[in-house]
Amino acid sequence: MKPWVPLGRAPIPGSKDDLLLWRREDEFSIRISGYVSELMNSRQHASEEALATYAVPLIADRDAAHVLVGGLGMGFTLAAALHSAGPDATVTVAELVPEVIDWNRGPLGEAAGFPLHDARTCVHVGDVSALIRASARRFDAVLLDVDNGPEGMTQSGNDWLYKPRGLAAIQAALRPGGVLAVWSVEAVPRFTTALERAGFDVDVRRARAREGKGAWHTIWVARSPQ
Repeated sequence: MKPWVPLGRAPIPGSKDDLLLWRREDEFSIRISGYVSELMNSRQHASEEALATYAVPLIADRDAAHVLVGGLGMGFTLAAALHSAGPDATVTVAELVPEVIDWNRGPLGEAAGFPLHDARTCVHVGDVSALIRASARRFDAVLLDVDNGPEGMTQSGNDWLYKPRGLAAIQAALRPGGVLAVWSVEAVPRFTTALERAGFDVDVRRARAREGKGAWHTIWVARSPQ
């Protein structure tokens, strides 16, 4: 088997760590400096796709639906959101690390089929939290795959998203009856409680990392009031 080849390194704003992009033949890996385990791998993306396929069909029949994807990663959630959305939809993807966008426009884009090339895609370079706070009744669905879920790895500032004030801001950014979907590497029961207290109707689901095998990840699909 051929060795891993480094393709890129990018500082994570607000963190002492860097993101590292590696490639081995047709396989890609994104890692965080200082951590042994991978952050993501192009052969394990079923749960990232499920984040979109569980949520976007619930609002796909709306005229000119607008979906926000928090975290570009390897592009699999974005690609699945585009696949589930209508032809007149807009899918905005917010990515904090500019180099990740460059990677997805370059060789890494092969993994998910270059979803950044889709005319319905809008790219926001910056913190998804700030975008949410600046939005009022703008989105029909918000999909969050940020820092491994409510138990973050790299940025303590991401915790705000999953706490009462963050959930209230998401409610305000959603149109009536909109959907919030959140990906997590593990189950976090207190987050279910937080969603319910924030007024969401919550469905806790699971998805495998790979189709039919691999680790189980948790996805919350939460409907806001009509």
